[in-house]
Amino acid sequence: MNYLYPYTILFLSLLLSVGSAYGQSSSQKKEILRELNSPVPGKGRVFVYEDESIGHVLGRPMAPPRTVYTNADGSTQFYRIRGFKIQAFSGNNQRTSKNEAHQKQQLINNLYPEHETVVLFESPFWRLRVGNFQTRNEAEEVLKDMVKSFPSFGKEMYIVVDEVKIPVNQPYSE
Repeated sequence: MNYLYPYTILFLSLLLSVGSAYGQSSSQKKEILRELNSPVPGKGRVFVYEDESIGHVLGRPMAPPRTVYTNADGSTQFYRIRGFKIQAFSGNNQRTSKNEAHQKQQLINNLYPEHETVVLFESPFWRLRVGNFQTRNEAEEVLKDMVKSFPSFGKEMYIVVDEVKIPVNQPYSE
């Protein structure tokens, strides 16, 4: 059973170097490997051999870079992430729902010009969604304010999960 001890130490050292090196710069990884390979009196000697291909994988970020989008007039750059919107209207009456969605959009735009509004048609529903919120709490605060401002259609407003636009210069949380 004693012959497994050196292999166990080697394996644990390798795991430590891989775990510690994840997300570290190349010089930091080399420092970790140099420290592991250096002799420590009374603790034995460990050799860590790192294949070159592993070094290339450990040094790069795992997540793909975010795509930056630009609005139609080119004035704003933004990321698209999963977030929250307020659904202010949803209707499926062929004759009235489209006009009602646009009327409510106009009312909300007049009172809340800082929040983007979008009228969507997903057969058979016309929907009006408001805002680009990263967190549910942000959406809830605006929803409370909107319900006070529009008590006549406040009961049909609620928060939905949707793809939102976050400006590039604003930090986002994943």
